[in-house]
Amino acid sequence: MPHYRDCPLCASGEISLHLICKDHFISKENFEIYKCASCGFLFTQDHPDENSMPRYYDSDEYISHSDTSEGLSNKLYRLVRGIMLRRKRVLIQKTSVLRTGSILDIGCGTGYFGGAMKKAGWQVTGIEINEKARSLAASRFGLNVISPVEISVLPDHSFDIITLWHVLEHFHDPFKYFSDISNLLKPGGVCIVALPNSNSYDAKHFKQFWAAYDVPRHLWHFDPSSFNCFLKKVGFRCEMIRNLPFDVFYISILSEKYRGSKIFFLKGIIKGKLFFLLSLFKVKRSSSIIYVLRKFPGQ
Repeated sequence: MPHYRDCPLCASGEISLHLICKDHFISKENFEIYKCASCGFLFTQDHPDENSMPRYYDSDEYISHSDTSEGLSNKLYRLVRGIMLRRKRVLIQKTSVLRTGSILDIGCGTGYFGGAMKKAGWQVTGIEINEKARSLAASRFGLNVISPVEISVLPDHSFDIITLWHVLEHFHDPFKYFSDISNLLKPGGVCIVALPNSNSYDAKHFKQFWAAYDVPRHLWHFDPSSFNCFLKKVGFRCEMIRNLPFDVFYISILSEKYRGSKIFFLKGIIKGKLFFLLSLFKVKRSSSIIYVLRKFPGQ
């Protein structure tokens, strides 16, 4: 298990225990989240290494890999997915000023986003670590999906758009992956990253029960400030931020469930609506944030 004596983001030695969170989803183990006093970055301490991590995803209920519709939370997730796919397509067309082009979707899961973009005329390549999800994406949408180890075979400067929808927080070495992304983007290309926001209204309310900490699968817990620190190190700049409006409802429902509420669905919907309304005035306090990125000139 990797143990960090210094902050993985800014290398400061001023790190300390922030929260102890439970893996409510699979293992029921407790994991520690540390905070850097210098840059404010949160990270999962003593998390499983890459060889040990797969068992923490091994569940038919993990919707990104299995496409399950079991449970109220997953039914809600599937219900809003179609709405969000349209919003994502519009965002990509607006930020890239392209009607069609080439997309690399990293962490493509079962392929719904890639399938929607392919239907709209885009050339789509997916990267997905889970073999079952790769198979589902290929069979259902006819996508070309490769494993992460095959990223090196992709030609440099070959993609107009690279997307990471709730993926970066899972990477054991996000710095290396952004080096690959930098090489794969065409000049002037756009990288779009969606991340949970550890400084959101719902994160502050639910604390250790906040479902988007999702330990140990989520290794890094960014907020807008710490993510900007990360971007400077990897040679990217943020041009625009947007919220993912429905994430707060899904996360609030799960968080209430983790707290042991008997009416977790109802309470989650009510609290999710409150946090959603509050974040309309402060996007940087949204439950999840979409960052639209470009490389620094000369990178």
